[in-house]
Amino acid sequence: MSIQKRHNVHVLGRGDVDMIFAHGFGCSQNMWRMLTGAFEDRYRIILYDLAGCGGSDVSAYDRRKHGTLDGHARDLVEILGELATGPAVFVGHSVSAMIGMLAGLAAPERFREHIMIGPSPCYINDGDYVGGFTHSDMDALLGALDDNYLGWAGAMAPTIMGAPDRPELGDELTASFCRTDPEVAKHFARVFFLADNRAELSRLTARSLILQCSDDVIAPRSVGDYMHKALPNSTLRVIENMGHCPHLTAFEEITDAMKEFLGA
Repeated sequence: MSIQKRHNVHVLGRGDVDMIFAHGFGCSQNMWRMLTGAFEDRYRIILYDLAGCGGSDVSAYDRRKHGTLDGHARDLVEILGELATGPAVFVGHSVSAMIGMLAGLAAPERFREHIMIGPSPCYINDGDYVGGFTHSDMDALLGALDDNYLGWAGAMAPTIMGAPDRPELGDELTASFCRTDPEVAKHFARVFFLADNRAELSRLTARSLILQCSDDVIAPRSVGDYMHKALPNSTLRVIENMGHCPHLTAFEEITDAMKEFLGA
């Protein structure tokens, strides 16, 4: 099976530099539609779906390979190896920010800059580190997901999205969650919610932009501050926004921050 078919890859834009977008849990490349138009004239845009998500071939989701984020990172390196024309600007939302970081450590020559939207290297509180969830919080979240994935999706998606004045976006995220194979979603949720990539942060030397929402139930402000201190060549930009999906709910601010960073 070709990489393009396996990951539902689409390429657009007219630029000389590649920019690759990687979506978050339970989503698809459609979530980037508010941003791509602002960069098509200057970048060659590569869109793809993570294994098991969106329009990817679900049979390519390998519970052994994708049992850690490194498996998804290898997918990303393969896509860039086949499709990119040079070092790419990587844009990753949520879990994909860490997938991009791991890919950048494995193949640094493939990456020019990293833009991380709502990233978290570890979701569980640990000593002085505040990831946003206690161990009991996480057990309850994963237990609810295991017991009734569709019910969990319907209850959590609007909270994750934020934007209570735009309920159609919460409905869109709910529908996206519900289109994901429940068994894949349950497995992937455990993989990334229980991951701890804090030790790898200091090894990423490429320029990085952390885009942190001021009010995010998944990745609180403390996580953005921690990452900014741990990533040696990073810039932190706090977006005044409620929710975990500012590329949909505050896309103009995200676009402006990206352009400022890339033009620096």
